[in-house]
Amino acid sequence: MILSKSCEYAIRAAVYVAYKTYKGEKAGIAEISEAIGSPMHFTGKILQEMSRQKVISSIKGPNGGFFITDPTAVYLVDIIRAIDGNDLFSACVMGLKACSDVKPCPMHEQIKPIRTQLLIEFSKKSVYELVQEYEDNKYFLK
Repeated sequence: MILSKSCEYAIRAAVYVAYKTYKGEKAGIAEISEAIGSPMHFTGKILQEMSRQKVISSIKGPNGGFFITDPTAVYLVDIIRAIDGNDLFSACVMGLKACSDVKPCPMHEQIKPIRTQLLIEFSKKSVYELVQEYEDNKYFLK
């Protein structure tokens, strides 16, 4: 598992919110939770963190809910950084604080290109593109 469970749910939630935004609608926590198969309390925490990190937006009130202002400007890397931080792309695989290009750990040279490629790939795919793929395949949402 590369991403935390929270991050997996966050990606699914962001895609669902973007899908609803694409349809001109906002989504509430209960609806998102059911759509992504996550407990409501857990989903609420994830949505709150993504909102704090400006990945998604929300409006309170009877016509409120979660939405993404511009799904073409939100990339998988943004969600990953909001939930899991930047460690996937920068932390030492052995957990050594002093690991760097200058003072590499025994795995540094083997892992560095993999981390770089992950950063590149997660930076290429926007939430909007995932919504388009969802429209074609209905891959994980109910």
